[in-house]
Amino acid sequence: MTKNRLEAFSDGVFAVIITIMVLELKVPHDVTLAAARQLAPAFFTYVLSYVFLGIYWNNHHHMLHVTERINGEVLWANLHLLFWLSLTPFVTGWMGENHFAAVPTAVYGAVMVCAAISYTILQGAIIRCQGPRSKLAALVKRDIKGKLSITMYAAAVAMAFVNQMVSVALYVAVAIIWFVPDRRIEANVNRHESV
Repeated sequence: MTKNRLEAFSDGVFAVIITIMVLELKVPHDVTLAAARQLAPAFFTYVLSYVFLGIYWNNHHHMLHVTERINGEVLWANLHLLFWLSLTPFVTGWMGENHFAAVPTAVYGAVMVCAAISYTILQGAIIRCQGPRSKLAALVKRDIKGKLSITMYAAAVAMAFVNQMVSVALYVAVAIIWFVPDRRIEANVNRHESV
């Protein structure tokens, strides 16, 4: 089974998610800075979620670039990832419009935990399909960044009930960790393309 349809479908879903997210931003009805300041939490949350979606899209692209074939397990694992990512517009709007209240901030983190776990599941499904000596298996090895991200998201969920700004700082820290595509895969892709 080829991966082209999986890539095309996934790219389309990412595009729709981002489109829905931006359409949720409300235009202020007043022209003052005070009106714009009221929208700052919603805009910040949008930017944060946009960065997360960009990170997922970028790493998803790199992961599939080193994938030679897929199977049904990979298709379902990919749909599982897309399900959690499709909830991003909802949790983004809820957290932003409620100015980082405890429950929306925790739910945002819970969705991020589930998305990170589902990405790990997809990665494992691809490795099982390709075999233990596949390019992806060699490149991701122990996946310390992936495990660290899940731990930080989980800590942010718990911290949302103590101090929401600590939760937000943890979300930003995860984004910073992943802002550059997975260098293990990217380095291999660049090496492979230059040959």
